[in-house]
Amino acid sequence: MRLVLFAFGCLTYAAAAAADQAQPYAGQQHRAVSSYSEREVAALLAGEGRGMARPAELNGYPGPSHLLDMQEELELSGEQIAVIRAAFERMQLKARDLGARLVEAEAELDALFRDRRADPDTLVVALRKAADLRMELRETHLRAHLEVTPLLTAHQREAYALLRGYGAGHGKHGRH
Repeated sequence: MRLVLFAFGCLTYAAAAAADQAQPYAGQQHRAVSSYSEREVAALLAGEGRGMARPAELNGYPGPSHLLDMQEELELSGEQIAVIRAAFERMQLKARDLGARLVEAEAELDALFRDRRADPDTLVVALRKAADLRMELRETHLRAHLEVTPLLTAHQREAYALLRGYGAGHGKHGRH
């Protein structure tokens, strides 16, 4: 009897796993924008980077948001804080606008398919619009890292790397 129950349990588990694989998008058909979760849409609308500037961050170019969060630990001067805050505010204002436009472009792409208007030409136009907006959004975040990094001393950059958990030698990604 135990063997029968064990076999039944294994079959039930295997069937559930197969169903999950056959329906990886189940429940996502009700998203406002199919390409992004609600959390991702909220982040885009808020102007958050969510990893868009990772190449800068992981190679020794701190971001303005993190610098402002860590201003005391980094012993930033009043002048540094003012310039970094201004850079952050410019970046966030532009990122919010671009994020909203990107969400709108992705919604337009969804509408093409939902309304059965998608064809090769409309698809390329919609994809290019979304891709261009995403590129511009990512550029906005990366440029902010470029703008604020020269404001820091070598000691502040090293302290930032350590506080962020990157350890010694941060920014020398390719040299181990």
